[in-house]
Amino acid sequence: MDLGAFSISLAVKDLERSRTFYAALGFERLDGDPAQGWLILRNGEAKIGLFQGMFDDNLITFNPSDARAIQRALKDAGYALDREADDGDGPAHLVIKDPDGNTILVDQH
Repeated sequence: MDLGAFSISLAVKDLERSRTFYAALGFERLDGDPAQGWLILRNGEAKIGLFQGMFDDNLITFNPSDARAIQRALKDAGYALDREADDGDGPAHLVIKDPDGNTILVDQH
């Protein structure tokens, strides 16, 4: 199962303050729209998503090429999903929690 790129998505209280902090650690803006409350930052291969007002908790995020195949594999293995991807084509995402309650977002762009 290829989970694709890995990043962490952080629920932040102040987007600009968080951007400034991570910039001091060498992260640069890769994508995002501050007016919509989100930024994607990169330092080498490391990526961090900053999200203000979108999530309650921090998320582990994977960006695969086929989220629906991952969803089928998880469901076939008996795992319950918190949110399922649709049956269509194109972008899709699903959400599952690990045994300790950590939220994992599988987000196909």
